[in-house]
Amino acid sequence: MDKSLDSARNFKIQWLAVNQLLKVLPMNSCDQPGLLPLEAALQRINAVVNCAQNCEYVPLLNARGRVLAEDIIASRPIPDFDNSAMDGYAFASSSISSTDAFRVAGIALAGQPYLGALSENECIRIMTGAKMPSGCDCVAMQENTLRDGDELTLLKAPVKGENVRLAGHDLPQGSRILLRGRRLSPVDIGMLASLGELQVPVYTKPRVGVFSTGDELTPLGQPLEAGRIYDSNRYLLLSALAEYPIEVIDFGSIPDDRQKLEQVFLEAASQCHAVISSGGVSVGDADYTRELLVTLGQVDFYKLAIKPGKPFAFGTLHTAGDSTPCYFFGLPGNPVSAAVTFEQLALPALEKLTGANPQAKLVLKLRACSSFKKRPGRTDFQRGRILANQNGIIGVESINSQSSGALSTIVVANAYIRLEQDRGNVEEGEYVDVLPFDTSLPLL
Repeated sequence: MDKSLDSARNFKIQWLAVNQLLKVLPMNSCDQPGLLPLEAALQRINAVVNCAQNCEYVPLLNARGRVLAEDIIASRPIPDFDNSAMDGYAFASSSISSTDAFRVAGIALAGQPYLGALSENECIRIMTGAKMPSGCDCVAMQENTLRDGDELTLLKAPVKGENVRLAGHDLPQGSRILLRGRRLSPVDIGMLASLGELQVPVYTKPRVGVFSTGDELTPLGQPLEAGRIYDSNRYLLLSALAEYPIEVIDFGSIPDDRQKLEQVFLEAASQCHAVISSGGVSVGDADYTRELLVTLGQVDFYKLAIKPGKPFAFGTLHTAGDSTPCYFFGLPGNPVSAAVTFEQLALPALEKLTGANPQAKLVLKLRACSSFKKRPGRTDFQRGRILANQNGIIGVESINSQSSGALSTIVVANAYIRLEQDRGNVEEGEYVDVLPFDTSLPLL
């Protein structure tokens, strides 16, 4: 018998077996009409994905954007001494009731405290941030005094504690200031510096592999042949992941070749904690991703009740000799579908993988300033514009096109309008859920 015919027959038998397996997988979302609701998909991903990263110490200036692996507890109060909140003169409040005329006995500067003792009817010239002299418990603003040489007259007497910042007023000793799982901001870095921290305990960065699939994809810099497009999805994903404490491995664009795709899957699973692909998860003749997932790992679910982005796959890849799974996120090939499913489904899981605490998305209830077409059955993320003027937010309107293949619809929009799964058409004046892209809005 011809070996090539025998090989083709074996492959056909394997493919039929895989399709039969996909039909009986307990996922309730493989075929119409049993699409898995978005909320159920998020719950299932959250139940599977866990942070398995180790703790490492990094220099403070390298810690911005990293995720704390331990709580930070103040080892001392901040500040650790009483200090002046104003430029003025420091007094003992008990001496003020007997006179309004004082002798200036010395000066206290920030970093150069006055160390002497005050006699009766004496005060100390003091600058903002300087340590309060012994025996002094209030500060008169210099605007409320008259000075002639070393003689000072009070125009308005301060009371005990006035214009004094007590030790620990910013941060008491022993307080838990930053919690494990927090992504460190520049302000957090400043707070840690005020505690004298030189190094910070953070989680190691998870490794995430990214690749695109499709014979139609052309590398940037090369001329486009008929029927081909540039690989925009991979650049979108790589740029988005660069904002997070993640080590990204770019596996490039893979043609619709089962053997090459399998090789990339195996290589990625051996190196990465998670893998993100775009394209190849549909049911086309050259869409091998879902088939390989069954062979090389486990499909948790496939096909969601979401628009755009129905052909989204989630599962795990087997990793040889390692009990830690490699999570897989199969995004659709259409660019808007890829962007929406990455942000709404993959990104929350990747943030959890970094050790970060979950962050609720900002959702606004806004009045629809235009109508929205919608068929019940899937949660719809339509692109729109939040309208605002000097008096505040007016509402939200739809943009002209909602094509899942037009990335420009996200570029010209400033928000997603999230329409519930069972909701139908939306008329002008109704209220809708809106997810802003940014907190800054152009004014009308």
